[in-house]
Amino acid sequence: MPNDGKPEHELPYTPYGLATYQSHKALEGIDAVLPAFQNDPRNLCEPLGFPRANHYNLRQTQILQNEFKVVILYEYAQIWRVIWTDGREVPTDIPEPRFYGYSVGEWVDDATLVVQTVGMMPEDRVWLDSTGRPISDALRVEERWHRVSDDRLELSIMIDDPKMYTRPWVSMDRFPMKLMDPRTDVPEMYCSPVEMQRYNELFGLAASSADN
Repeated sequence: MPNDGKPEHELPYTPYGLATYQSHKALEGIDAVLPAFQNDPRNLCEPLGFPRANHYNLRQTQILQNEFKVVILYEYAQIWRVIWTDGREVPTDIPEPRFYGYSVGEWVDDATLVVQTVGMMPEDRVWLDSTGRPISDALRVEERWHRVSDDRLELSIMIDDPKMYTRPWVSMDRFPMKLMDPRTDVPEMYCSPVEMQRYNELFGLAASSADN
């Protein structure tokens, strides 16, 4: 869902959700700021969290599975998620919040895995995306991983966060993914604090000075 200011792309914020969004200073989107003024936790090399892992640098992605679980391996930051498919229920008593939550999946047909994820970090730790949209620990995410052919997947994501939004909404609608050669070597892609500091010194502070 683009954050471009168009009425058809406006989200159904609660008053608290809108205030939280306005407190986020993002480098992308309709309300983007200069690098020196941003407060994106990703730029401190904090974990992206979920579902931002699906919204940021979703590049080469590996999917492994056995009879008990599906594992999603992301190129960015070399992170992974475990989706349990062994028949367990979505947890209602969360022992502790996690950056990537607790995920339970169900095969609704031979080609479609529906995943429910809960138990994410509170709103002061993670963003939904790089434009500063907020999420909270009340978030519930539904993913639909649908195989449309031998070498094509489509990913759709529903966001349901009653703290931030008055109703559920779709953040990704049938995002296409193409099967690659299984021998493909996925490169490393990390957030480096040293590189972020260097970037801020060369560009962020300079951009701030140029604006004054």
